Amino acid sequence: MTEASDPVLIRTRGLTKRYPGVVALDAVDFELRAGEVHVLFGENGAGKSTLISMVAGASEPSDGVIEVRGEPVQFRSVADAREKGISAVFQEFSLVPTMSVAENIFLGDEPGRGIFTDRGAMRRRARELFAELDFDIDPYASVARLSRAQQQMVEIAKAFHSDVSILILDEPTASLTNHEVDHLFRVIEKMKARGVGIIYISHRVQEFARIAERVTVLRDGAKIGTVDIADTSESQLVEMMTGRAIAEIYPVIKRSPAEPVLSVRNLSAPGIDDVSFVVRPGEVLGVAGLVGSGKSRCFRALMGLIPTEGGSVTLNGSDVTGRSTRQMMRGGVYYLTANRKAEGLQLAFSVRNNLSQGVMPAMPSRAGLLPWGRIAAKVEAIAEQVALPVPYRSRLAAQLSGGNQQKTLFGRGLGWDYDVYILDEPTVGVDMGARSEIYRLIRDLAEAGKAVIAISSDLPEAMNLAHRLLVFSKGRIAAELEGDDINEASVLAHFFDDEGKAA
Repeated sequence: MTEASDPVLIRTRGLTKRYPGVVALDAVDFELRAGEVHVLFGENGAGKSTLISMVAGASEPSDGVIEVRGEPVQFRSVADAREKGISAVFQEFSLVPTMSVAENIFLGDEPGRGIFTDRGAMRRRARELFAELDFDIDPYASVARLSRAQQQMVEIAKAFHSDVSILILDEPTASLTNHEVDHLFRVIEKMKARGVGIIYISHRVQEFARIAERVTVLRDGAKIGTVDIADTSESQLVEMMTGRAIAEIYPVIKRSPAEPVLSVRNLSAPGIDDVSFVVRPGEVLGVAGLVGSGKSRCFRALMGLIPTEGGSVTLNGSDVTGRSTRQMMRGGVYYLTANRKAEGLQLAFSVRNNLSQGVMPAMPSRAGLLPWGRIAAKVEAIAEQVALPVPYRSRLAAQLSGGNQQKTLFGRGLGWDYDVYILDEPTVGVDMGARSEIYRLIRDLAEAGKAVIAISSDLPEAMNLAHRLLVFSKGRIAAELEGDDINEASVLAHFFDDEGKAA
């Protein structure tokens, strides 16, 4: 635990960034002490990225002062910031995929032997660095063959190679498993023990108490306040961030269920064993479980994304067992993937083009011609429905924030009249403001008579949205909960069930 007397590594005074027609950051004061994790918390567009871009040397302030160890500095480049011991690990990594791990770590600072690069020394030093950080990575491996978690470790190793004293971590756990998160937090504790100060950006408020000392909340480019994490609850942080009480984030969803629209009996697939459940129109079926519990694999098997090994699936009274993903969608089931970048969106296409892909199947061509006027009108109506601002609709999907990418992915499912919506991690990497809009869409779907399945690793989300909740453990349904039985103690008790619920 850091104290107020601990050295201040970096401080900003009145830091401001203006762009034509907008103030992205407005006179923000911030400080980071040695040996602390200081969280920057806020919705997309709150100013977090703007602040760290200036601290990391990627952009220059319009007004205000940055001090490093009490001395005013002016960063003209990222290299200037690195000379002061500041390194950043952003969501989009800066690694060269065709090069080896060691080559990436020492890029621009290769050890030499005369006019030649000393590759042996480079690999030896990389091993020593990984041993110090407790990373199990082969320095010879190509970066392109590493998992995202391993690539993140290489980025951290690069920062340590440059003698880092101030480390910026931007959404570091967004794509990690629970085990990988635990490993990252152990590394962070080692860094803190060495006196490294860490600026930590995350939407996962439940992580803060594990690693952070203080949280600074930004909203609309302004600083709302800085609080000690030990004295502040999650609900207080959310209210500071959004200006709304947490009870206002999750909507009340009226329930009017009918006969089941989707029935699954004794479904088995790789990692799934004898799963049975039904889902009805007009209800939200929540699905919870630890990473590796099978909660996502079950529905990927149902959608034809992985092969089934047994059991049956019935949709609107018809047997659809083993159908392809395309056949399932044409039959009335929309699947929102947990990996919007790899499986969901066309990142090189505009928002409008992505939305039109969901609309076109509902508007077949006549004489070989698509009704582009009607398609365009429907796309604009969907963009309004999911609250995508007009200026963003012509942008490439790759240029959007996580929240707007997720709303675009949601919008694709509104172009066709589906009966069932399977939403796998519907708010992954999304701030609380965008979450409340997505929760509104889920409410609207259920109250319009659609069957909604919400699969989530965020336990409060799963519990607050669900009329019924399936808890997965070790490839089976460990419990089916409803009403007052949907509470944290009951759900957590079933996360580690060995046998699962009897079918």
